[in-house]
Amino acid sequence: MMHAQPVAAASSGAMNMIAALLEQRTGQQIAANRAWRIETAVKPILRELNLETLDQLVSMLITARDSQIADRLVDALLNQETSFFRDAAVLDTAIAALADLQQEAPQRRLRIWSAGCATGQEPLSLAMLLSEQEAAGNWNIPEIVATDISVSALERARTGRYSQFEIQRGLPVRRMMQWFEGKDSGWTARPELVRRIRFRQHNLSIDPPPPGRFDMILCRNVMLYFSLSLRRRVFETLAEALRPGGLLVLGAGETVIGQTDAFVPSQRYRGFYARLDSEAAPSGGTHEAG
Repeated sequence: MMHAQPVAAASSGAMNMIAALLEQRTGQQIAANRAWRIETAVKPILRELNLETLDQLVSMLITARDSQIADRLVDALLNQETSFFRDAAVLDTAIAALADLQQEAPQRRLRIWSAGCATGQEPLSLAMLLSEQEAAGNWNIPEIVATDISVSALERARTGRYSQFEIQRGLPVRRMMQWFEGKDSGWTARPELVRRIRFRQHNLSIDPPPPGRFDMILCRNVMLYFSLSLRRRVFETLAEALRPGGLLVLGAGETVIGQTDAFVPSQRYRGFYARLDSEAAPSGGTHEAG
C-alpha cells in the first residue's frame, strides 16, 4: 500500500510568507502553533505542481506572472469548518426573533445576511427552518443573502451538493428526506430550497456590505482569526449593514465586549447583539440562545 509522502521541512521564512499572504488577502491569521494547517493545506498543491517543499512553492509564488497559484493557496488555507444546524438552539432563537421582527413590520419582507457562509450549510439550515414557518402560514419567507470569500466554497454552496459525511453532521433524517435527494454517493438540496438563497462573493476584511439593510446578520466563527483592529473594522461594517432594531449573531466563542462600541448585548435575545443606537428596554420575555 502506498503512503502519502510528508511535506519536507520548510524554512520559517516560507511559513511566514504564506501566513502573511493569507492575512493580506483575507484578514485571517495563523498562529505559530497552528503551522500544521499550512502543511496540510498545501500537500495537494505541491503534488500537482511536482514540488517537494514549501520553499519551492514560495519561490514559484514570487516568480509567477499570474495570481492563480496564490489564489489556490489562499483558498486551500481558509477555514471552512461548518455543519448543518450548528448550535441548533441559536438558530431556534434566531427564528423566534425573526418572527417577532416580522410581527413588528408585517408588510415588509425581512432580510438576513449569512456572512462567511462557507459551503452553505448555515443558510440552507435557515432556509429549511423558514420554509417550515412559511408552510405553517406564519410569514412570507425572508430574503437570505449568503456570502463568503472563497470562490470554490460558493460554487459548492450553489450546487447544494454534499457528501454522506457532511449530510450526517447535524441534519436530522426527517429534513434530509424532505429537502435533499440522494445522488450517486452524495446528497443534493432540492432546487426550491437553494433558490431561496442568493450567494455572492464577499471579503469581510475589505469589502463594503452587500446593498441594503438587514434585519439579522449571522457572522459566526468568522472573526476568531482576525486581529483586534480588523475585528473592530468588521464590526463597523456589520453595524452599517444592520437595520435599526436588527440583531447580530456571533459564534459561541465570540463577543462584542471589549471589541467594539457599535454593538451591545441584546436585552431581549440572550446571546445576540443589537446596535448601540437601537437597543431599548425589551417589551416581552427574554429568549434563550442556548
